[in-house]
Amino acid sequence: MELAEADPKGLVRESYRIDGITAGECRSIFMDWALSIPVDATVPDAVRVLIATYGAPNPDHPMTTVLHQALTAPEAPRRRGGRTGRQGSVG
Repeated sequence: MELAEADPKGLVRESYRIDGITAGECRSIFMDWALSIPVDATVPDAVRVLIATYGAPNPDHPMTTVLHQALTAPEAPRRRGGRTGRQGSVG
């Protein structure tokens, strides 16, 4: 994956240019970034490109921490509602 694909709007690049940016602001930018990447792109692959490009030279930046957290986050829980979810509780 190329950088242009991993950061199509340059949101992550710009976050590294903001002096005094906080972790909370970086998380907000990360969410905006996640919504802007191409549908067929995988988040872990894109995050690895961003870490290699921006994070490696800036290991203490809050966005680098957010990017590393994105790689280690547990998988989102799956929905268990609907008919299938109710069938298990019927006595």
